[in-house]
Amino acid sequence: MAAKKEDTTFVGLMSDIKARRFSPIYILHGDEAYYIDRIEEAIIENALTPDERDFNLNIIYGVDIADMRTVVSMCKQYPAMAQYQVVVIREAQNVGKMNNKGNANEINQLKHYAAQPLASTILVVCNKGGAIAGKDFVDTVKKNKVGVIFRSDKLREGRPVELAALEYIKSLGCSIDDKSLSMIASNVGNDISRLYSEIDKLKILVADDNRITPELIERNIGISKDYNNFELEEALSCRNAKKALEIINYYEKNPKANPTVMTVSMLFSFFAKLLLYRASKDRSQEGLMAAVGTKSAWRVKKFAEAARYYSTPSCVNIITFIRECDTRSKGIKSRQDANALLCELIYKILHA
Repeated sequence: MAAKKEDTTFVGLMSDIKARRFSPIYILHGDEAYYIDRIEEAIIENALTPDERDFNLNIIYGVDIADMRTVVSMCKQYPAMAQYQVVVIREAQNVGKMNNKGNANEINQLKHYAAQPLASTILVVCNKGGAIAGKDFVDTVKKNKVGVIFRSDKLREGRPVELAALEYIKSLGCSIDDKSLSMIASNVGNDISRLYSEIDKLKILVADDNRITPELIERNIGISKDYNNFELEEALSCRNAKKALEIINYYEKNPKANPTVMTVSMLFSFFAKLLLYRASKDRSQEGLMAAVGTKSAWRVKKFAEAARYYSTPSCVNIITFIRECDTRSKGIKSRQDANALLCELIYKILHA
């Protein structure tokens, strides 16, 4: 099977695995352990039945590997009464520690197997806490097109969380509107395990149309459909001071449900993109969509409305205010309460 690109998505990879479209080698590496664990689990569950695992599943921890040639020999064995055997190296970042060998040197021994892997063996290398050290091994997998290289990075807050949530929601056969997506992303944050767990819960509870709505989220996740970051953005985009202050007042009374860091991140993203909207030389619909990084004409229309109320100098000043709030809310040169800082920030934005 041809190797996947390193930008293979989690949802896309899981779809291939569940369809039993396996690759001989999987290199799973990065800082986000959740993706690595889920992919490994899915490969085992879909490649082998419970009965087949007794003789065809080998799980080795990196710290226990004295000589990588033993693993290579294991990979070259044929499955017993099954289509596949699965060999998993967990915590590959610890390979070589037993004999004080170099991690990269030991991992790179796998390049010899990657040069001609068995189609009946699925080798899964799980390297947590950063990029895998074995460059020669990785390059051999790429050159021979014999595997999947998946970089498991932690989600950044803001739009990346929304995109990850949207992709997962679509993979479950559900649909969602922009407001509902913003409600989930801004309140759940970049904890990917919790994000997917909340979406799984909503999937069970959706009506026959499979649509996730603000009302469904409010009832089952505890996020207000009227007082959330989406509504705050709406209020600020048209300088609706009354509504914006009502939302901030609600946040002050419900600090755990509305983390200040998420709100500040949302505000920065919005006004930074508004500045890009105003500065764009290409005023066509396509040009403006590209400038603010969206495929939604509705989103561009929203920036067009906000541009009526905020000039370019205002946007620059607001971004400065947001950066100051972010710094001070983290205790740098300030001991002021985070909610008080947020209230002050909203006042500055409305009067910028």
